[in-house]
Amino acid sequence: MVSPAPAPSVPLSSVPSVPPSTVPAVVDLTVGWLWALTLLVFPGLVVAGLCAPFLAASRLRALFGTLPPTGRVLPSYLAVAIGLSVPYVAGVGLTVARAGEAGPAWSEGFLSTALFGAVLVALVAPSAAVAGLPRFGVDWDPAGYGASTWALLVAAGAWYAVVAAVPLVALAVGMALPGGY
Repeated sequence: MVSPAPAPSVPLSSVPSVPPSTVPAVVDLTVGWLWALTLLVFPGLVVAGLCAPFLAASRLRALFGTLPPTGRVLPSYLAVAIGLSVPYVAGVGLTVARAGEAGPAWSEGFLSTALFGAVLVALVAPSAAVAGLPRFGVDWDPAGYGASTWALLVAAGAWYAVVAAVPLVALAVGMALPGGY
């Protein structure tokens, strides 16, 4: 019987170690990324919850059921809701980064973001769902893309826009007031 050769021993002094000074930097970077992810995802999740009653319509369930992952309404719905919140979050970020000081410049930026987001969510997104998706082979409306489908999507988009705009308008009003920041 042959006994296996013992593994060579490596002295601990030759094993590279992580300098303690880099640990706080890694933790800080990780926390920063987690905050960024939270700030990006949280508004979409809140609006998704407030717009959930629209899922009672079978057409909307059919729409989200045909989007990837096919056959699963909730993941598609949440992905779309978070995706539609990105312009709002980006607008706030750009306003804060580009405007010199908090105050009237931020107020104008927040109102512009709310308006741009409303147009995107209430008009562009329904148009993409009704006119764009079928051209790419995603046939989702059992009713045939009629006026009632348009009305449902525009109503859902308008509600999303209103819910997303309320905090931005409140911030804009507060920033426009003297000493409101």
